[in-house]
Amino acid sequence: MSDKPSVLFVCVHNAGRSQMAAGWLTHLAGDAVEVRSAGSAPKDAVNPAAVQAMAEVGIDISDQKPKILTTDAVQASDVVITMGCGDACPFYPGKRYLDWELEDPAGKGVESVRPIRDEIRKRVEGLLAELLPTSA
Repeated sequence: MSDKPSVLFVCVHNAGRSQMAAGWLTHLAGDAVEVRSAGSAPKDAVNPAAVQAMAEVGIDISDQKPKILTTDAVQASDVVITMGCGDACPFYPGKRYLDWELEDPAGKGVESVRPIRDEIRKRVEGLLAELLPTSA
């Protein structure tokens, strides 16, 4: 078990919002936070518009693959952030759960994904300030 905080981002397809959030947290926190993402019904690939939007800010998520949400991933995380997965997300006592209501980027072009990307960054920065208050 690691001393560093661990965060799990969950959305239905694990192809847009959760992948962008994981990309932001990894980029901003480096090795100071363990980052995971998963989906209750993962797609085959990450949304190309999400990949492009993140590349525009210097973050490469093109090598990421959508993953199925497992109870092990939830149990191994300190904070579970859901993004529209509803009741598909398992609940375990002692975990911190946050629900970020964010527009789903599925089927949208990069121009529509940019505001979602930017909102995710703001929320990740706020989360990071809570998780690592001395580095903020």
